[in-house]
Amino acid sequence: MDESEALRDARAMRRAMLGDAHVDRATSDPDPVAAEFQDYITSMAWGVWTRGGALSTRDRSLLVMAMTAALGRMEEFQLHAGSTERTGVTDEEVDELLFQIAAYCGVPAGISARRAVRAVRDGRAARTEG
Repeated sequence: MDESEALRDARAMRRAMLGDAHVDRATSDPDPVAAEFQDYITSMAWGVWTRGGALSTRDRSLLVMAMTAALGRMEEFQLHAGSTERTGVTDEEVDELLFQIAAYCGVPAGISARRAVRAVRDGRAARTEG
């Protein structure tokens, strides 16, 4: 697979997992450096999702949530927690993941992750009611 094909696949995976609205916002900056940076992020972060291997999309999603929580990157955690309907991760699995995060990353990380999950679910409920 050549680089342009790999980037195309990574872009498609990013859109499939995070949704068009998010990707469109993230890539809307007309600055050429910003565009190059977005391509770099897409190929690095999303290229690993498209490389094949033994991990499913669901597994990769759980791992990304655990790692972003461990690093205290709650904005990224919340972004990925909000995409679980597209990655095949259930609410019950996210709830269990919160216990793992608290046990292995520390209670503050677990509490922050729980707040982020609550915000995602509140937003989801508001959209279905409205």
